[in-house]
Amino acid sequence: MIGCRIHTRMQRPPRELVELFRGLPVANIDDNMSRTAALRYDIRPIGKAPLLGTAFTVKVAEGDNLMFHKALNMAQPGDVFMIDAGGDPHRSIFGEIMVRYCEKQGFAGIVVDGSIRDSDSISQMDFPVYAKGVTPNGPYKNGPGEIGGIVTVGGIIVHPGDIVAGDADGVIVIRPDEAEELAAKVRAFNENEVVSMERIAREGTLPRPWVDEKLNALGVEYVD
Repeated sequence: MIGCRIHTRMQRPPRELVELFRGLPVANIDDNMSRTAALRYDIRPIGKAPLLGTAFTVKVAEGDNLMFHKALNMAQPGDVFMIDAGGDPHRSIFGEIMVRYCEKQGFAGIVVDGSIRDSDSISQMDFPVYAKGVTPNGPYKNGPGEIGGIVTVGGIIVHPGDIVAGDADGVIVIRPDEAEELAAKVRAFNENEVVSMERIAREGTLPRPWVDEKLNALGVEYVD
């Protein structure tokens, strides 16, 4: 039934493909994805650990977590729950108990376009959780919802099996068929950044001729 559906099969990318993004800054990944691939700024880290895993998609009715409970019985270690809660911040979708269960099962993290509760406890955990808001109002358990379909989280379309990475800056979603080429570009980008930072530390400056080139192309006027 549309709006109440569970997909029982999900194709996951090889783990070595996911691991290509281990330790890569999300900002640098986004720079190499036309600077348009990150989830919205208001989905912020609550837990302390960096995030990397495979998207396990869940769509819930606003303020309801029945489908998330079902998803806990279906996901595999290394999965990241990508929960489309409609962006509604007024009722939490989960709290500390469900996060501790996820940690024990070896899941890789939770991202919810909605709210959580027990944020103080979760913020002390070494488990990645990202959420739009915090409220003590708990969830209903009535459904409907969907598991394993295409969802939208933080303004970004997420397919089951996508690669999900996150750090203190936010979360980004990567299509597996683009992952290998993208990871190579990001690593080269990182190496260039290291060279630039070493030069700044050594010389105290870094030539940036492109700034004047851009301004000249705009026809900037200098006024004395």
